Amino acid sequence: MSSRLIYGFHAVTAKLRHDPESIKEIVFDATRHDARARDLLAHAELQGVKVIGADGKRLDGMAPGAKHQGVLALIEGDRKLAHLDDVLDTLEEPAFLLVLDGITDPRNLGACLRVADAAGVHAVIAPKDRAVGLTDVAAKTACGAAETVPYVMVTNLARTLRELQEREIWVVGTAGAAESDLYEAEWPKATAWVLGAEGEGMRRLTRENCDQLVKIPMHGTVDSLNVSVAAGVCLFEARRRLG
Repeated sequence: MSSRLIYGFHAVTAKLRHDPESIKEIVFDATRHDARARDLLAHAELQGVKVIGADGKRLDGMAPGAKHQGVLALIEGDRKLAHLDDVLDTLEEPAFLLVLDGITDPRNLGACLRVADAAGVHAVIAPKDRAVGLTDVAAKTACGAAETVPYVMVTNLARTLRELQEREIWVVGTAGAAESDLYEAEWPKATAWVLGAEGEGMRRLTRENCDQLVKIPMHGTVDSLNVSVAAGVCLFEARRRLG
């Protein structure tokens, strides 16, 4: 079975908490004795995960160029993409989804995953084309959320939106030219929030398959937000209404 590395405190701690069986070993900077380090080592001991002390040079060699923060974990198996039907069929509450159209920067994707995790989103959906995919950089930026939020890549995003609608999930797109204000608009509890890349926005077919378009009111001189910031604004407003 293949193996891969994850690195950084958030990613490794999230893996320890949610899927410790997949961790072969943790390689740790032996010079770290701070509270964060002690907390991670305690989690590893609790889960029976092997920890190997090492120096910074070895860690740098294992993950060249990475900001590993002095901790890496060797994980069994490839990072698995989720299947949308598997996610939806197991929900016991209204679906709460984030759909990303045309996000090509791995750091933006990682930041969106982190926001999605914080807001309690059930899955993040993206097309296979014109999308960055769940790279190591995206996973690092996600600070552990890549291990906890199901990530679904689909061949045809417009068709997927129609399939969500058939499941009675309301598709809400965000667009600066929309007439409805995010804070004044109404929507059902089961929703899929669609965001496009900053500047370009959603593709035409994606926009046409939304049930509703809303805009984030802008009160300053800028006319758009980074996609992860916009996702945070929309998802937490939706979460607030879910209660």
